[in-house]
Amino acid sequence: MSRLQQLRRQLTPGEVYRRTELTNWSKSVDRHLDELVQEGTLQKLSQGLYYYPKESAFGKTPPDENMLVESFLKDHRFLLTTPNVYNSLGVGTTQLYNVRTVYNHKRHGEFKLGNKTFQFKIKPHFPKKVTPEFLLVDLVNNLESLAEDSSEVLKKVADKVEAMDKKKLKHSVVEYGSVKAKKLFAPLLQPHTL
Repeated sequence: MSRLQQLRRQLTPGEVYRRTELTNWSKSVDRHLDELVQEGTLQKLSQGLYYYPKESAFGKTPPDENMLVESFLKDHRFLLTTPNVYNSLGVGTTQLYNVRTVYNHKRHGEFKLGNKTFQFKIKPHFPKKVTPEFLLVDLVNNLESLAEDSSEVLKKVADKVEAMDKKKLKHSVVEYGSVKAKKLFAPLLQPHTL
């Protein structure tokens, strides 16, 4: 069995691989990766990152975004979200954005992984999963980067605060809010002080 065949046998459809992981099975990893990409077994997603597509009734499936980001970061501690989820809050945001935001502890900047763009932002704190309270704070943190009318959205944010669990919201403001967001939420969360 050739080295290339040995390497191919180690691969599992649906998995994302870093080049460094594959050096265990190949002494000529770059040549073998080029061959596997040429024959269509692997897809190159970015520098040093490859995907073995799964076949479905509709063709080759894209990689799972969480798996992709975890392989890229070499870390499972991140929060993957998108500005599109702000629309679920009912505060007047309706735009759709073709970008995914990754809060993490390692990388900062915009990266194209496969055919998707990810905006990596280093944050000291972020929750394990998106909650409505975190989402509202995150919306206010990022309001200037959205296409909507900020003043209209902020009026609806004030109304939304009234309907939310104040204790949970206060915790999210303290943990995840920017200085500007903390100032904005402070009067809305009275009589509690931040």
